[in-house]
Amino acid sequence: MKGSANTARRKENRIVARKTDPEWEIGFFESIYRRDASYEDVVAILGGLYTKTGRIADGLKMDRRMVRLCPEDSTAHYNLACSLALSERHRDSLKTLRRAIELGYADYDWMENDPDLNCLGGYPEFRDLVETMKNG
Repeated sequence: MKGSANTARRKENRIVARKTDPEWEIGFFESIYRRDASYEDVVAILGGLYTKTGRIADGLKMDRRMVRLCPEDSTAHYNLACSLALSERHRDSLKTLRRAIELGYADYDWMENDPDLNCLGGYPEFRDLVETMKNG
């Protein structure tokens, strides 16, 4: 019994390690993406994982894909705006944020404090967007 309990514990530890290893997760979701590039959940997850691991250009690619798959999704546009900001494309990011708001994005508190958008804090247009949302 003791041997099988140790085997089960080792197996459980490997499973937990995989779930917390972003590179393993990326590989897993990339394999699904290769089979179905229109799987929206996978595209969104990969965008987040790429960005989280510093692969900003890959995250931007997935966020652009997500907007093509879901052109009326305000969160998809918001995430694209974040990727554009992280790519130092500030004007494009502001334009995309405006579109996200037009589509219904309304979490001004998160937008104002999102570390991905810190670089936009000095732009009057960004402050105006936040204020408009607060008063809207």
